[in-house]
Amino acid sequence: MTRALCAPIHAPMPQKTNPEIAENIILRLCADAGAGKTICPTDASKTIAHETGGGELAWREWLPRVRRIAVRLAKSGRIVIYRKGKPADPDDFRGVYRLGLPRAD
Repeated sequence: MTRALCAPIHAPMPQKTNPEIAENIILRLCADAGAGKTICPTDASKTIAHETGGGELAWREWLPRVRRIAVRLAKSGRIVIYRKGKPADPDDFRGVYRLGLPRAD
C-alpha cells in the first residue's frame, strides 16, 4: 500500500528566509547606530550569524551576502554604502566600506 504525500490543508506560514532576516538586521543595526553613524559589514555578519543560529565562524559565510544585501538596500535608497566617509556607488565600489542611513546633508 502506498501513502500519498500531501501537504496539510492548513500549513503554517513560512518563516522569513535568511536574506529577509539579514536585511532586517542590517536595517536595525544602521538605525541603532543613528543618523551620521555607520556600521561595519563584519559586525552585521556576526550579528546575523548569531541571530540565525550559526556557529562561531558562520559570520564568514554571511560577509559576501551582507555585501549583496547592502547593494540592494542602497539601490532602493534605504541605506548608503560609505567608502572613506563618502557615499559610494553601489554598483562600483571596492575595498573597505561601511553601511549607514542616508544623511540629511
